[in-house]
Amino acid sequence: MGRTGPPLLVVCALRIEKVALRRGAARNAAEKVTVLRTGMGPTAADRVVREALHQPELRGSAVLTTGFCAGLAPGMRPGDVVVAEDGHESEALAAALKAAGHTVHTGTLAESDHVVRGAERTALAATGAIAVDMESAAMRRAALAEGTRHIAAARVVVDTPEFELVRVGTLRTGIIAFRVLRDLVPAFLDWHRTTVLPWR
Repeated sequence: MGRTGPPLLVVCALRIEKVALRRGAARNAAEKVTVLRTGMGPTAADRVVREALHQPELRGSAVLTTGFCAGLAPGMRPGDVVVAEDGHESEALAAALKAAGHTVHTGTLAESDHVVRGAERTALAATGAIAVDMESAAMRRAALAEGTRHIAAARVVVDTPEFELVRVGTLRTGIIAFRVLRDLVPAFLDWHRTTVLPWR
């Protein structure tokens, strides 16, 4: 009998993100992945992740936090993927995403409790962060507090300093980010197989 490993829990905040991820998961139905939506903001993200990891079927899950983010670094484009830099897990995830053909940036993912624009975006970039979102850090803290051993974060850039959400072209950049997020699922599964599951 084969050994079993921890399940994969993919966590996002928004309904549209969950739709994209579930479509991606449906294309890879042979491998089980649970997609969890927390709702917007760090408080909801923390609470929902903690509650989920207390469910018997999800205890011990590998947790991959994902969704959309705002790019901060020069040269980023909508549809690029940001992997939060935190050691071995991020290296393996970035490698899986690059192997799947995605444009990947690895670095610090800043935390905010609101949508960041203009001068505030510039100030965050000056700290060395390459992107910002509202939930990844809270999701990570919650997962670690519940004893998660394998956790990583990958976010899709939906806007940049040159393509802010309030500007013309928002719909186009949103469609690009949606399609990329949907197409990340095979790389997430590859990360899970090669990094987390014990028999690989």
